[in-house]
Amino acid sequence: MTKTKDNLFKLEKLSAQAKSEQTTLIARDILADEASARQKKTDRLRALRLAQHVGEPIKGSKRSGKKLD
Repeated sequence: MTKTKDNLFKLEKLSAQAKSEQTTLIARDILADEASARQKKTDRLRALRLAQHVGEPIKGSKRSGKKLD
């Protein structure tokens, strides 16, 4: 079979509605993946925070108490 542009590429045109549905589905998949990753990270950080000792002070930057104008 000889390779031509007709049998290599699909020249099927999608309607505007089909393109919109395809874009919507892809966007929803991306958002669902991001939400899943965010939830996994939140659960991991929460478990680490709860594993710390109750009396242990939280390390962070100390503020000088001076107000900046």
